[in-house]
Amino acid sequence: MNTTLLSQALAQLPLIAILRGLTPAEAPTIGQALVDSGFTIIEVPLNSPDPLASIRALTDKFPQNLIGAGTVLNTAQVQQVHAAGGRLIVAPNFQPAVVAQALQLGMVVLPGVVTPSEAFAAIEAGAHGLKLFPAELITPTVLKALRAVLPPSMPLLPVGGITPDNMAAYRAAGASGFGLGSALYAPGRTAEQVRRQAAAFVQAWRG
Repeated sequence: MNTTLLSQALAQLPLIAILRGLTPAEAPTIGQALVDSGFTIIEVPLNSPDPLASIRALTDKFPQNLIGAGTVLNTAQVQQVHAAGGRLIVAPNFQPAVVAQALQLGMVVLPGVVTPSEAFAAIEAGAHGLKLFPAELITPTVLKALRAVLPPSMPLLPVGGITPDNMAAYRAAGASGFGLGSALYAPGRTAEQVRRQAAAFVQAWRG
């Protein structure tokens, strides 16, 4: 079910909005700007102010979207995100226990990997997709090499330093989509500013 959930969301628009620093008060308006722009996947990193409240606000307002947390480092955090209504777990690293807990709760899980060894271990553990992080270390050439050996159906999502200008090279190398951080949202940015950035990313993806 969660594999279908992810594949459906990626089919609509394979861009993950990473809202690091989001506050619960602005979550509905920032979320609306993203959803209006076509985004279906939203991640609130757990090192944001009161992230669980933001996740709850987003899931209440946009129940059809795939919403959850980033920077998830342990199983207790997975449980907290699930209790807040989140259905997505994104991690900067591959921690087998985090993947196992997310799977047990029926959540989509995207662990962070850099090397082939990490990637294959995460796939073996049941990851639904792989966050290639930090993308600054994983050039399009490296991604192409990874894509050649990893299962063709496994989503590979570069995260870190992604802009509308550098997406094409990664996509040509085999990226399935992207995680978008400070180039999309940063604390203090208005909903209208986020809407403009979102439109630029969507246009870059759809060509």
